[in-house]
Amino acid sequence: MTQHSRDMSRRRLLFGGAAVGAGVLLAGCTSNEQAPTEAQTKAADGNANAEPGKQVTIGFSAPAADHGWIAAITNNAKAQAAAYSDVEFKIVEAGADAAAQRAALATLISQTPDVIVLLPHDGKELNSFGLEAMAAGIPVVNLDRAFPDAKAYRLQIKGDNYGMGVSAATFIAEQLKAKGVSNPVIAEIAGMDELELTQERTQGFNDTLAQHGLKVKNRRAARFTADSGQQEASQLLQAEPKIDAIWNHDDDQGIGVLAAISQASRNEFFMVGGAGSKKAMEDILADNTVLKATVTYSPSMASSAISLARLIGQGRGMSDLVELQVPKEIVLASETITKENASDYLKLGF
Repeated sequence: MTQHSRDMSRRRLLFGGAAVGAGVLLAGCTSNEQAPTEAQTKAADGNANAEPGKQVTIGFSAPAADHGWIAAITNNAKAQAAAYSDVEFKIVEAGADAAAQRAALATLISQTPDVIVLLPHDGKELNSFGLEAMAAGIPVVNLDRAFPDAKAYRLQIKGDNYGMGVSAATFIAEQLKAKGVSNPVIAEIAGMDELELTQERTQGFNDTLAQHGLKVKNRRAARFTADSGQQEASQLLQAEPKIDAIWNHDDDQGIGVLAAISQASRNEFFMVGGAGSKKAMEDILADNTVLKATVTYSPSMASSAISLARLIGQGRGMSDLVELQVPKEIVLASETITKENASDYLKLGF
């Protein structure tokens, strides 16, 4: 997920859903509670910025971990902070919604940390907090869900939602061409339609399909959860007796999508996932489901956010850049993971 603004307060928990798929959904979600790998949280050595410097206190806030990607965000941030002897890490609860997170962050401002890193419930609603913290002299690292006002953050690091759609559509178009499929039935199972991130992913998907003379025939919007993915996929499969390709926006949601596909005994199509979960990569490597690829939106961005917040707090820049300061914005590319390269990316799966 935008920017990857996944509003957790409006989601149902991953462990809900139809009883028929409960075992499948639960098994798929538990892997997302694991600690981050060494690749996700690079050890604080081996580069010019690794030497201990000024002691830095980093405040951190993210929504509750009721989704695998969100759980990985917090786990990665904790682990990366622990890799540095000169970082004190303070977590404040995000609460149930943007208002609760705003109140908790106001308390954090009063404690005057050197830097604040946060994944907001909603970037637009938390924009005022960013402005307040910056005005108080506390640099803000906005993680993933964009503030509309550039003055509300010192650094914004996020994934490329539009690029996810581009990558998914490019893979689908290439595969359909290789198979010689004409007039294909392409379906899309999106996330929460009210979120900007979902709109951007769909826009990238539609724009790129159009460049290949293709378009989506049937689109469903789920809620970034396994149970909603299962429900929407079941309805999609009932509506379309034949499908050639599906793009599902989110791999956690995809656990339910795959459960619905299995229950319907459908396999005439291939599917592309989104985000790059460990479970999705394992399925791609096993090559025993319709899932043949996923496009990345890695929660390892939280690890990078902590490392960069440390440098900002210490008044240092990035060692490989000529510039003396950390950049203002970083957008991570969305990469396509297939059976051919999944083993390389597995260490980054969440």
